[in-house]
Amino acid sequence: MADTAVPHPPLPSAPADKPPPAPRAAASLIVLRDGPRGMEVLMLRRAERPGDQNSGATVFPGGLLDDSDRGHYERCNGLDDAAASARLGIPSDGLHYWVAAVRECFEEAGLLFATGASGAMVDLHALPADEVVALRRALHANQTGMAEVCERFGVRLATDRLAYYSHWITPKGLPKIFDTRFFVTEAPAGQTAQEDATETVELLWQTPAEVLARARELKLMNVTAVTLKHLATFTRAADAVAWARAQTTVPLNRPRIGQSAQGRTPVNLGDWAYAELGRIDPEGRGHCSVELNPGVPVWLSPRVLRVTADNGSMMTGPGTNAYFIGAPGSDDWALLDPGPDHADHVKALLAHAPGRITRVLVTHTHKDHSPAAAAIVAATGAATYGRVAEHPEWQDTGFQPDHVLGDGDVLKLGEGVRLRVVHTPGHASNHLCYLLEEEKLLFTGDHLMQGSTVVINPPDGDMAVYLRSLEKLLAEDLDWLAPGHGFLIDEPHAVVHKTIAHRLGREAKVLAALQSLAADAPVDEEALLARVYADTPKHLHAVALRSLRAHLLKLRDDGRARGETGGAWQSRA
Repeated sequence: MADTAVPHPPLPSAPADKPPPAPRAAASLIVLRDGPRGMEVLMLRRAERPGDQNSGATVFPGGLLDDSDRGHYERCNGLDDAAASARLGIPSDGLHYWVAAVRECFEEAGLLFATGASGAMVDLHALPADEVVALRRALHANQTGMAEVCERFGVRLATDRLAYYSHWITPKGLPKIFDTRFFVTEAPAGQTAQEDATETVELLWQTPAEVLARARELKLMNVTAVTLKHLATFTRAADAVAWARAQTTVPLNRPRIGQSAQGRTPVNLGDWAYAELGRIDPEGRGHCSVELNPGVPVWLSPRVLRVTADNGSMMTGPGTNAYFIGAPGSDDWALLDPGPDHADHVKALLAHAPGRITRVLVTHTHKDHSPAAAAIVAATGAATYGRVAEHPEWQDTGFQPDHVLGDGDVLKLGEGVRLRVVHTPGHASNHLCYLLEEEKLLFTGDHLMQGSTVVINPPDGDMAVYLRSLEKLLAEDLDWLAPGHGFLIDEPHAVVHKTIAHRLGREAKVLAALQSLAADAPVDEEALLARVYADTPKHLHAVALRSLRAHLLKLRDDGRARGETGGAWQSRA
């Protein structure tokens, strides 16, 4: 039993005091131009205003959709509502967003995307300056709309110049939620941006890199920083606009909020903690960590508690995860992959156990996964479960399981907790995954890990066997992966397909290198390594050499290569 207080597992969320705020539709316009220092982007610094969660931030022109933007789509150039709505994936009124983006840019930055009778962009300098200012103020005060602007100046809105760029929704848990469509365009020639002195107090034309360098000073929001990082990959404004137009689909980005050493931190789609935060903090309270903190217990469900070892490295990523698995409220828990035999880690495991540790399960016996089993057994008397590897190299040879597990074995760990064994050799001959059937959650050990592919190290590792083990998982009904290194991972089958594709892609590179370098005479492994892993940092080449050998041995077994480990190789093609 744990010797200190154990945090309670997550329970169903209590009803909120009030319903979450409804998302408010908004549009934002990214305006680019080619300047002397490279491509520049127009940024506005918002005025400091009480109650504004974005007060003082430096942003792109934009704001909420207004009713005045709807109903005069016939004044828009080159785009009708049906096409605009289809582009945004909504039933109707898609063009509303384009009009709102044009209006907000005129209102806040003084740039008017409109054409005159000749079809050329309007020259604002030729219009009465006081009328331009008056109309901008009237727009801000909701006293007029873009229809009146078009009437007064005899223009049509140049909505066809705006390319749909991205879609963002504010994270859950914030007092105001904005559902914003971002557009991108090139600045209209012959117009000069000017702040409105109401909502905006300063305008900046800088390169994306220059703005990012001043991120703290300019108070960049997460969406702005992410967008600027992407814009920084373009050298010309036209290229950025062309990229946006070429997108076939525009994914929805909805960040999540968690806790880091710096406090509340946004986590974006694709970040390691993103999927896990959605599972353990569905309401967006922002109290869960975005970091894997050694020795800190994290409830992933009422049945699963994770404790990460302080053994992070090039090979182990953020550290090795140990998982307690059991029935909520019971005094009988299994410990999966106790990890390295480090005194502090063993102490943390014993301290945070939700109940008696009666079983110690091991995915495989590499030295970052199983050695702590001996100390846990000595302290608790738990029985051990797993397999012994066929080859002793790199293995914890001291682990000799009390119960040898085979494919399909089922461990009943309490009411509503069935753990089914899936034998997945390849990374190691004795590798096992464990499927928590009630949650469709697969504990993957090193079969699949977050952030990188695993090393296949012959002779115990076997690339052909590894690929077959990956394909085997495609037949399983899975919702989540709990890796030995990293956070929970969603969309398991997509991850498996991606991993298989990566391995086969690397195999194709190995075969191409053999056919190129060793067409007439055998070539050594170092030459192949330099060619096949040219995209891998050189300090990782010693590790990559192991997987290269695994690929070569598979090709030899397939009859497409000949050679010996450590020697020279040649294609059979």
